[in-house]
Amino acid sequence: MSAILPAFPRLVFTVLEPLACIGGYLAPILDTSSFAASQVPTITPTPLTSTTQILALQLGNCYGLIALIAIGILYSTSEPKVVRNYLIACAIADVGHLWVTYIVLGYANFVDVKSWNSLAWGNIGFTFFLFVTRVGYLMGILGKNKVATRAKKTT
Repeated sequence: MSAILPAFPRLVFTVLEPLACIGGYLAPILDTSSFAASQVPTITPTPLTSTTQILALQLGNCYGLIALIAIGILYSTSEPKVVRNYLIACAIADVGHLWVTYIVLGYANFVDVKSWNSLAWGNIGFTFFLFVTRVGYLMGILGKNKVATRAKKTT
């Protein structure tokens, strides 16, 4: 695990986010119809087309990839530049994720927290939480990087 991260960002980025992404990977595999229909909380579910089905499953695969990348990077590096650049890329992707969700849902549904389903909470609420946590870490508000200690190689 990236030992340089302060405690709260480390918990969020190395435990909570990968677990959420694994959930995003499993959801369309376990129930593709419900996953696809729940993307827009106010729409009545309709039978899935082949296109919708493959897009939902590919989205799930992307969530799986994000979990693997997060685990691969944050559990294997103690280089501050690598962690920083990874989190900057994720923050940019968070903005894109929120923007696409806003465009599709429209302003009224985007801000109507009471009508959000679990996917809207993930797509908006959790993504916004991740974005704020990333920015807080990058700005140093959530603590300073710890100095990673390296074990000496013996030959």
